Amino acid sequence: MDSIFEILKLILPAGIVFLTTYYLVKSFLDKGKTNKEMDVKLANQSVITPIRLQAYERVVLFLERINPNAMVMRLGKNGSAPNFQGELLKTIREEFEHNLSQQIYMSSKAWEAVVKAKEETIKIINVASTRVSAEANAMELAQAIIMVTSQLTELPTKTAVEFIKKEIGKEF
Repeated sequence: MDSIFEILKLILPAGIVFLTTYYLVKSFLDKGKTNKEMDVKLANQSVITPIRLQAYERVVLFLERINPNAMVMRLGKNGSAPNFQGELLKTIREEFEHNLSQQIYMSSKAWEAVVKAKEETIKIINVASTRVSAEANAMELAQAIIMVTSQLTELPTKTAVEFIKKEIGKEF
C-alpha cells in the first residue's frame, strides 16, 4: 500500500505539470496559428482590394458606356434605323462580354443589377425601334430612344451605378 502512495506522489505532480505544460503549449501554438491566418488574410486583402475596386470602376464605366443617351451621341447615326439598332445592340453585347469577368470580384446582387441594367437598356432600344418605321433613318431612331428615356423616371444604368456606389460605400 505504501508503494502505491509513493507512486501516486510521483505520478500526480508529474501529471499536473504535464497537463499544465500541454495546455500552455497548445494555447501558444493556437495563438500563433491564428496570428498567421490573420497575416495571410491581411496580405490577401491588400492584393484583392485594389482589384475589386478596379472591377467596380470597370463596371461603372461599362454602365456609362451603355447609357442609351450616351450611346446615341457616341455612335454614328448614319444609315437605316434597323442597322443602327443592330449596331447599338452589338455594342452593348460586346461591352458586356468584355466586362464579364468582373463579376468574380463583385457581390451577386451588384452583378444582378448590372445584368438587369443591360437587359433594360436593350429593351429601351427595342421599344424605341418599334416606334419608328422600318424605313426610318438612324437619326429618327436616335430621337425615339431619347424620347423613350426621357419618359423614364430613372435610367436603368443610373440605378445600377447608384447600387454599386452604395455597395462600395458599405464595404470600403
